[in-house]
Amino acid sequence: MSRYRYGAYRDGPDPLADPFDLGGVVDDLADRMMSGSNLRDALRDLLQQGTSEQRGLQEMRQRIQQRRRELSNSGQLGGTLDEVRKLLDQAVADEQEHLFPDPSDDARFRETRLDALPTDTASAVRELKSYDWQSPSAQEAFDRINELLQSEVLDQQFSGLSQALSSPSSPEDQQRLAQMLGDLNQMMAAHRQGEDVSDMFDDFMDKHGDFFPEAPKTFTELLDDLARRAAAMQRMLDSMTPEQREQLSDLMAQAMGDLDIQAQMSQLRDHLEALRPDLPWQGTQRMRGEQGLNLPDATDALAELADLEQLDAQLGQNYPGATLDDVDVDAVERALGRSAADDIQQLREIERRLRDQGYLTDRLELTPKALRRIGLTALRRVFSDLDASSRGEHDVRRSGAAGELTGQSRSWEFGDEQPLDVVRTVGNAIQRHVAGGQRGRMKLSPNDFEVRETETRSRAAVALLVDQSFSMVMNDTWQAAKTTAMALQYLASSQYPLDAMQIITFANLARTVAPNELPNLDAADIQGTNLHHGLILASHFFDRHRGAEPVCLVVTDGEPTAHLLPDGDWWFMWPPDRETVQETVGAVDQLTRKGVPISWFRLGDDPRLERFLDAMARRNGGRVFAVDGAHLGNQVMSDYVRARRGRRTG
Repeated sequence: MSRYRYGAYRDGPDPLADPFDLGGVVDDLADRMMSGSNLRDALRDLLQQGTSEQRGLQEMRQRIQQRRRELSNSGQLGGTLDEVRKLLDQAVADEQEHLFPDPSDDARFRETRLDALPTDTASAVRELKSYDWQSPSAQEAFDRINELLQSEVLDQQFSGLSQALSSPSSPEDQQRLAQMLGDLNQMMAAHRQGEDVSDMFDDFMDKHGDFFPEAPKTFTELLDDLARRAAAMQRMLDSMTPEQREQLSDLMAQAMGDLDIQAQMSQLRDHLEALRPDLPWQGTQRMRGEQGLNLPDATDALAELADLEQLDAQLGQNYPGATLDDVDVDAVERALGRSAADDIQQLREIERRLRDQGYLTDRLELTPKALRRIGLTALRRVFSDLDASSRGEHDVRRSGAAGELTGQSRSWEFGDEQPLDVVRTVGNAIQRHVAGGQRGRMKLSPNDFEVRETETRSRAAVALLVDQSFSMVMNDTWQAAKTTAMALQYLASSQYPLDAMQIITFANLARTVAPNELPNLDAADIQGTNLHHGLILASHFFDRHRGAEPVCLVVTDGEPTAHLLPDGDWWFMWPPDRETVQETVGAVDQLTRKGVPISWFRLGDDPRLERFLDAMARRNGGRVFAVDGAHLGNQVMSDYVRARRGRRTG
C-alpha cells in the first residue's frame, strides 16, 4: 500500500488562491488611461502600484529601502580592527604586569621594547611576532589575534568555513584548505575557458562540501555567492578610511601569509571578478551604527546592501529598455520572502496574459475586446455617482437592449437575447402541468419559455464633438470629456449596435477619432477652439446618414477662437474676431437647415461662452446644459437616449 506524508506547502503560489482576475487588470488600465495616461504609461504605472489584489513594485521598493536603512544603521566598519586592538592592548598590559616585579635587566629591556611599539595596530602586531612572551595570559591574548584574523578572513570569503576547521593554523587544516582552494581555482579557470564544469562541481562538492554549509546545488550558485562576498569585501575596504584600510590589509596579509594561502585567495578573487564583472566591485558605503562589525558581519551587510541597491534599480524600471525580466527573482526572495517572489512572477505574467487572452496585440496596442472592456469601465464610471433623484437617470443595462417590440412572441431558442415573455412562459408551464395530470409543485421546463420578438432598426446618427483644446487640461475637464466619449462609444456599439456613431475632436483643427484611438487620446498643446471645423465634419457625417434621427452633442469649455480657411489652413484669434464667429454661426445654421438640433454641454462659467451658446441654442432649436466634469457623462448619456427616442416617424 502507498504511504503518504503531509507537510506545509512551500513550493510556489497558494494552489487554493482565487484565479488571477485579468478583467480587473484591464479595468485598472482603463482607469489610468481615462485619467490621461497612454497605454504604455498606464501599464508601467499598474506594475509599479499594483492592483486591488496584487502588490506592485512600489511597495516592494519601500520594503527594500526600509531594509537598506536598517542595514546602514546596524553597525560600523572596522569592528575587527577594534577587536584586534583590544586583544593587543590586553596582551601588552598582561606582559607589563608580569614584568614589573622582575628586577632583571632583561625585564627592563622588554619593558622598553613594549613602550616603543608603533602606534598603528598592524605595525605593532608585526613587531611582536618575534617577541618571546613571558606572561602566559599575554601569549594567549596575542595568539587569539592571529586566530581571529584567520577565521574572519576565511568566513568573510567562505561563509561559515572556519566551523569546518578544528584550527585554521593546524598543519592538517592548512593542507585541507590549500587543497580546496587549489581545486576551486582549477574549476574557476576551466569555467573561464568555456568548459562545462558540472561534473567537476559534483566531484568538488563530494570532496569539499563540508567547507560550504549553505550547500550550493550548482556551480552558478557557488560562483554567485563567492563573488558577492568578494565584491562586498572590496567595497568594505573602499569604505574605510585610508588608515583603516591599510592596517586591515596588512593584518590580513600577516594572518594568511602564515597559512601560505594568500596567493590562492588572490587568484580566486581574480577569477571571481572576471566571471562576475556586473557586480559592484568598487564603491563606498556609509555605515552609521554604533557597534563595530567584524569582517563576516560587515561582508554580509555590504553584500546584502549591494543586492538591495541593484534590486531597487531593477524594480524601479527607470532605465531604457527596462522589463520585469530584468528582476532577479532569487534576490527578491532572499530580500523579501517567497510571497514577494511570487508577486513578481504574477506581474511578469500580466502582459503575456493580456496578449494571450486577446486584450493586447504583439505591438502593445489595444484590441477591440480591450476597447469594449474599457468602454464598459468608462460607462460604469459615468454612472457610479448617480443618485435616485438625478435628472435623466436611466437603467443603462436595459436601454435599447432588445430593440423595438413587434407584439409577437415565439418559443425560446438557445442563444436568444430577446426579453422573456413571463406571462406566456408561466402559462405554458401551467397548461403542461394540468394537461399532464401532475400534482405537487409546478416546475418550469425549457420548452415552456417564450421570448418577445423585437427588431432593431437604425434609429440615430450620433455625432459627439469634444473640445480638445489645451484649456480643457488647464480647467481639469479633459479627463471627464475623454471618459464620456469612451462611454458613449461603448453604449452606442453595445446597446444600440445599428446606430451610426462618430467622435469628432476640435482644437486648432478638427478631426474624426476612431474608437481605438480614444484611450490614448491626449488634449492638444496648441491654442485654438475650431468649433467651425468640427461642425462641418458633423454636417458631412449627417449627410451620409439621412434616414436616421440626427443626434449632435457638443462638449466645450470655451468660445470659438479659430475657424477653417478656404485653403484648408486655420486662423486663430483671441478674443474671437468677427470672421471666426460668423463662420461658426454659419456652420450652426447649416445643421439647422438640415433639421439637426444641437445639445450644447457647457463646462465652466465663462460668461462670454454662456451668451454665445444660449444664442446658438435659440437659433438652432437645441438645448444648453451647464455641467461640471463630474456630471458631464451622465448628462451626455441621458441626452443621447432621450434624443434617439424622439426620432422622426415620417
